Amino acid sequence: MIRRAVKKKAKKPSGQMGIVEHLSELRRRIFFVVIVFLTVTIVGFNFCDDLVALLVRRANEIGYEMVYIAPGELFTQYIRLSVIGGIVFSSPVILFQTWLFIKPALKKSEKTVVFLSLMAGLVCFLIGALFAFFIVVPITLNFFISVDRLQSVQATITIQNYINFVITTLITFGVVFEMPVLTILLSQLGLLKPEWLISSRRVVIVVVFIIAAVITPPDVISQILVAIPMLILFEVSIALSKAIRKRKKEREDEDFDDEDDE
Repeated sequence: MIRRAVKKKAKKPSGQMGIVEHLSELRRRIFFVVIVFLTVTIVGFNFCDDLVALLVRRANEIGYEMVYIAPGELFTQYIRLSVIGGIVFSSPVILFQTWLFIKPALKKSEKTVVFLSLMAGLVCFLIGALFAFFIVVPITLNFFISVDRLQSVQATITIQNYINFVITTLITFGVVFEMPVLTILLSQLGLLKPEWLISSRRVVIVVVFIIAAVITPPDVISQILVAIPMLILFEVSIALSKAIRKRKKEREDEDFDDEDDE
């Protein structure tokens, strides 16, 4: 009986892991990610003063005054910013550990697509967040304060509402800038066709310029600064979808030719 058990164990293909090994590896990687996240969050808390000062200074330059109306409001925002900073700065480690965990289960062709998608997704999100911080947030704040043309009301907002606005805007544009990566994945899976994107181009252009007109001051330059990057992302998505469609078709033709030769 012992010999049979040993033989059965020996027959297990090398490189394959059982459910216990998978759970053990998952726990180990999650533990490592949590340690990195907590370390970065604690370190980041020490820089919250500088970050809040930067945010407040940018708002003051536009004409806003900052206040907090609850005793613990500012401290709560410090914790919130440090946690978000921990997520942002530990995201490369999170993605890398995710990649190492799922890598053994992927085929050779899938590994390249998934790895590039993870890296491209991170880069695109950061670009979108930076675009929102340096372009969209100032333009939007200027628009809201310009509503009071006579300057009869003092623009005073709480630090909580201000940080909520900044974070929401950064996350929104970070997600919007993920459009090319999402297009690659959906096109690779055959769920998205370039014809559908092309047919909806006019609608997308109108919607983008409406959004840009709403959130920007009433001048063409500001609207273009917001709308053009979105339209470029949409056109890049169309080009990527076409390229993936063409590549898949070429592979199918090659496979068909190989079958004919046989």
